[in-house]
Amino acid sequence: MTDLLYSEEEEALRSAVRDLLADHCDAPGVIARTESGTPHDLAAWKALADGMGLAGLLVPEEKGGQGATHRETAVVMEELGRAVAPVPYLTSAVVATEALLACDADDLLAELASGRRIGALAVALNVPAGAAYRVVRHEGGALHGELTAIADAAVADVLLVPADDGGLYAVDADAATITPQVSLDLTRPVAKVVLDGAPGRLLGDAEPAVRRALRSAAGLLASEQLGLAEWALTETVRYLKERKQFNRPVGGFQALKHRLAQLWLEVVSLRAAARNAADALANDPLGQETAVAVAVAQAYAASVAVRAAEEALQLHAGIGMTWEHPIHLYLKRAKADAIAYGTAGAHREALAELVDLRAP
Repeated sequence: MTDLLYSEEEEALRSAVRDLLADHCDAPGVIARTESGTPHDLAAWKALADGMGLAGLLVPEEKGGQGATHRETAVVMEELGRAVAPVPYLTSAVVATEALLACDADDLLAELASGRRIGALAVALNVPAGAAYRVVRHEGGALHGELTAIADAAVADVLLVPADDGGLYAVDADAATITPQVSLDLTRPVAKVVLDGAPGRLLGDAEPAVRRALRSAAGLLASEQLGLAEWALTETVRYLKERKQFNRPVGGFQALKHRLAQLWLEVVSLRAAARNAADALANDPLGQETAVAVAVAQAYAASVAVRAAEEALQLHAGIGMTWEHPIHLYLKRAKADAIAYGTAGAHREALAELVDLRAP
């Protein structure tokens, strides 16, 4: 039977990532970045990718990566969710990397693994695995078209673009017109990408590459949602132990204890679902059982992450409603994650198809 508990190596990785993010992604700094118009923390990204080598966790050693698995990547995702870190880790080190692993592009894969370049798959953030996605026109050796809601496109060096001829093309970001769009999640902004005769390098077939990338994205997004929910629960418990009314900590009030206990049970269940998805991806990324594990995790994760953030906002009372407190960043990330790579409803439908339990 698979052991879903964290290994000593995974806990050591967690400690190292948490220490790094404490230095680079403190709450006041992240809030200040969202107000600056340049929310991405490229210094933190460089420390993660270059200093710790985490951008290449999913890349085999012979191709320039660390040769780790989705389990270790899930630990990193948990800590990034806990810090709502404004870095393109999910989009570059997971989504773009998985797409490249399905193609013959070892040179580009090594560049992403080293952190020298940032990649972004030019598929809208809300597209679930297996669903139809928008493509651009390939004509005369160049790409033409417009794509919207591309996460982290603003800091990407290379775009992986699916075209109408069935190919996946690598396009230098400088050859595209990238325009920021209004994004609920200020720490993971989206953008419109316009290609007007942009040259592209054919990497391989788009359909299997995009399917693999989006499945891994959905599975590991559950770990990010877990980290977010754990932060919200931990910070709320800490605050309620300190806040006093009637000369006693409000955390001792029975009604609040019941709410926190229920939330704790949901977070623990989410941990099991997220770890199962990460483990399944690590063992058989394209298997049927992995598809089931990912669908189960995402069918459950969104509601728990949103509820944890909402409870944190409410139970912090007045201070939780202020811009200076980071809770609003967590709520926005939770809401945005709830539609990223497919809604909970879309994943429930996919799960029903996978296990042959369709609605009548």
